Amino acid sequence: MKFIIKLLFLIFLFNFSNASADTTPCDSSTNSNCIETNSNTNSTSTSTIDSTTTVRSPPPSAMAPNINASGNLSCHVAATAAVQTQILGISVGKTIRDFNCERLRNAARMYDMGLKISAVAIMCEDKRVWTAMKNAGTPCPINGLVGDAAKTEWENNPHLVPDYVAGKKEEWNEDDKATARGAAGIGALLLTLLFLL
Repeated sequence: MKFIIKLLFLIFLFNFSNASADTTPCDSSTNSNCIETNSNTNSTSTSTIDSTTTVRSPPPSAMAPNINASGNLSCHVAATAAVQTQILGISVGKTIRDFNCERLRNAARMYDMGLKISAVAIMCEDKRVWTAMKNAGTPCPINGLVGDAAKTEWENNPHLVPDYVAGKKEEWNEDDKATARGAAGIGALLLTLLFLL
């Protein structure tokens, strides 16, 4: 093993001494084995860069709020909206009271307590139910009266009929007013955004 290491060391030393022994400059005019290369390069580089940077706006970040108006006993409906422009983001939310849902719940509770005539009277606050009961020949109860006595009382007091209009302009109920306010608010928001753009 020592012999192999010594042999490798001698081969390495011999190659190193041959490589460093020939340090004479090569002259192609006196030595035909020499190849002399002279190369001079002059270069001029001119660059013109025309660059355009496009800045893109971030995505809209306005998010409609999450309003929890649901549940078994809730008679509210959630309404939310969001609008985002390059400058301004707006999000709004509101709960809207559903009067018909309340009427149905109240009538169901009255019926469950055994107060059937009271439940029918609550349902008769809706003009559609009142008309259906009249057309069926069973007028809605009024002032504690039922049947033909109630029919006579309704004829004597037409101003007590739900949504009664007597020569005057029809008034909006609360549900219609809430719908109109919501539509006006959304219209105003869109108009404002139109002017901002």
